[in-house]
Amino acid sequence: MKENTEINTTELGEKIVRVIKTIYDPEIPVDIYELGLIYDVMVNTDHEVKILMTLTTPNCPVAETLPLEVEEKVKSIKSVKDAEVEITFDPPWTQELMSDEAKLELGML
Repeated sequence: MKENTEINTTELGEKIVRVIKTIYDPEIPVDIYELGLIYDVMVNTDHEVKILMTLTTPNCPVAETLPLEVEEKVKSIKSVKDAEVEITFDPPWTQELMSDEAKLELGML
């Protein structure tokens, strides 16, 4: 069966989130999505993606590599035309941004 090349932005957004969930913070055994590091995933009708994310701290050891890894993995999705990651520290990351799944994983619940 031939794969349908027409994909809507909602489906693509879900695919992007699945890919982001394969990326882990090297110091915390939880993926960056569940950690709450991804603030927004925007997909336009041309399938260009912009991701707004933060880091656990401004001097995070993976500050250089983590955004690039997110960008590269998202760009590797067949239907994505282009991807850009923007880092923000507003609002700053706190443990409250973590999902219940992440808090459970880390023994915080």
